[in-house]
Amino acid sequence: MKIIVAGAGEVGKHLAKMLSSEFHDIIVIDPDEDRLKGIDSNLDILTITGSATSMEILKEAKVKRTDLFIAVTHSEETNITAAIIAKKLGATKTIARVDNNEFIEPENISHFISLGIDYLIYPERIAAREIVDLMGHAEIFESVDFSGGKLSLYVLKLNENAPVINQSLSDIAKLKEIEFRAVAISRNGKTIIPRGDDSFQVNDLAYVVTNKAGVKDVLKYSGKKKIDIKNVMILGGSRIGKRTAKSLENRFNIKLIEIDKEKSIKLADQLQNTLVVNGDGRNIDLLNEEGLSKMDTFIAVTGNSETNILSCILAKKMGVKKTIAEIENIDYIDLGESMGIDTIINKKLITASKIFKFTLSAEVETMKCLTGSDADVLEFVAKPDSKITKGIIKTIDFPKDAIIGGIIRGEKGFIAKGDTQIMPYDRVVVFALPSAVKRLDNFFNTK
Repeated sequence: MKIIVAGAGEVGKHLAKMLSSEFHDIIVIDPDEDRLKGIDSNLDILTITGSATSMEILKEAKVKRTDLFIAVTHSEETNITAAIIAKKLGATKTIARVDNNEFIEPENISHFISLGIDYLIYPERIAAREIVDLMGHAEIFESVDFSGGKLSLYVLKLNENAPVINQSLSDIAKLKEIEFRAVAISRNGKTIIPRGDDSFQVNDLAYVVTNKAGVKDVLKYSGKKKIDIKNVMILGGSRIGKRTAKSLENRFNIKLIEIDKEKSIKLADQLQNTLVVNGDGRNIDLLNEEGLSKMDTFIAVTGNSETNILSCILAKKMGVKKTIAEIENIDYIDLGESMGIDTIINKKLITASKIFKFTLSAEVETMKCLTGSDADVLEFVAKPDSKITKGIIKTIDFPKDAIIGGIIRGEKGFIAKGDTQIMPYDRVVVFALPSAVKRLDNFFNTK
């Protein structure tokens, strides 16, 4: 697939790196030559210095023969303009990153489609929604729902109290007819696709697929208890902070701390049931005065990753049950996890998840690049006469670096086993390492 990425910022770089590993033909366009040098030296891709809104530059990039045009510069206006021009010049599919919530309202999307933009992505809105969803599973590190929650992937940090510690997957399967399946273990920065003789260790991140009936067992065997949330503190009145507060303020007692006085005043006007405090969240005395120790959840979404990490560590030491940090520097994610932060949000991974599925020929309902792992979880639709439907799971030579967690058939979600037969139009939840993602196309697509 020929792909043009407009914008060599953090999101553009991450996308280019991710997509180049799948053997696509990638071109990155950016007016800043220094940004492009960093990509040029590390990745096997082409770069063009210039504006993505220039017809001359787009023609030089051969946009007419482009399968996917992705505009992710820092400027919303540039992204929209570049995507429209790219479509007019022949790009098959276009995607633009936006910062305006109005644009992605259902009644407005059709206007952009008529202009030639196939898909709009607003990372801050997706990040806020992810935080809101996690509030329903406060004991979970990360979660992904499939088909409205008929199946879910839960990521749990295992401590010494977890009953599964030192138990192999085979041992756990013998305990009872459980409604969950462990699809991966993240240990010391390495992701393992577990087999029957693999066992869980302290501080593992366990990736488990379950249906609604299995949630209770997942919490029981991982040693987690249901956390009741009442009081929530949000650090940072960013777009994520504002959207999160707006979504949660009628369910919980919300206190939002913002350092900028003018922004604090605006937030106080826009948020009806949130107490907005103007102050520096790096000030420990201020956090204590505002009742940090009485909070059930602490959410740090300032524009500074270091501030978010350190404030979450402080909150944890003060007894806060659940901490959530926005960490934009991917290199800091492992650091944040090792320091005990419960959940990490990263906009680059969120953006990549939403865009990457457009590069697959198979039908993908849901895809997410997971924060605590270098792997992806995908919900494929099995096409009639596709390879995945040609036999039971243990006989179809499924890639070793991927694993089927569960299947959704009609209104029912159930856990996959070796003798499970996948049927046409089943939605299949697959956990996959990067090396397997492209090969999965061959299993779910009809040649």
